[in-house]
Amino acid sequence: MGKPVPMTIERPSIERPFEGLVGPLVTGSVLFALLLGMVFGWSLPAEAGDSAAEADWAAPPRALVAKTVDEVLGVLEMPDLDDAQRRAQIETIAFSVFDFSTTSKLVLARNWKKLSKPQRVEFVEEFKQYLSRNYGSRFERYEKAEVKVLNARVEPRRDVTVFTQVVGSQYDGITMNYRLRFRQEEWKVIDIVIEGVSMLANFRAQFAEVVSREGVDGLLEAMRSRNADALPAP
Repeated sequence: MGKPVPMTIERPSIERPFEGLVGPLVTGSVLFALLLGMVFGWSLPAEAGDSAAEADWAAPPRALVAKTVDEVLGVLEMPDLDDAQRRAQIETIAFSVFDFSTTSKLVLARNWKKLSKPQRVEFVEEFKQYLSRNYGSRFERYEKAEVKVLNARVEPRRDVTVFTQVVGSQYDGITMNYRLRFRQEEWKVIDIVIEGVSMLANFRAQFAEVVSREGVDGLLEAMRSRNADALPAP
């Protein structure tokens, strides 16, 4: 499989430091992309790697993807749920497969060491809530389509990337690839790559800019403020 062509990444502004992800598909946050990828129908091929050993290693994370999709589709098909209830249930499912602790460390990179232990705990929670409250998905936008799993690749550190592509709908041809890591005896998503653009790389650049301007306290305050602004009206 050839390397995906990277798309231009907008630089974040001072007023809106967390914006600038790729196009309308990920407006607000990458969690929207994660959920979007999961609400389509999936097709898992038999081929999973270049060797039997790699195929065996890649099988559990692919099974996790399939299980998660089934759960999300089940929620979407419940006729008695309103949008808020669906969103809450889908967030619960998504949070169960996403490793926010590892992602937080990778996103902050060397800036992670600048945080105290309480600040690290707070950052993980604020980052999680930021993704949840700002992804902006609307369930009325749901269009049934197929997402083909093209193959899976074993990465350095024994991570596994599952390659997928949307077939049909307005997102036809879009690639969404999920990187999973085996940690504490379970597989978790640590990155999502849409059309060649990594969630981790985007947020790492944006957060580093905020830290360089305002320090880690400024970053935490900005995230608190953004999360508070995104709370639903009472």
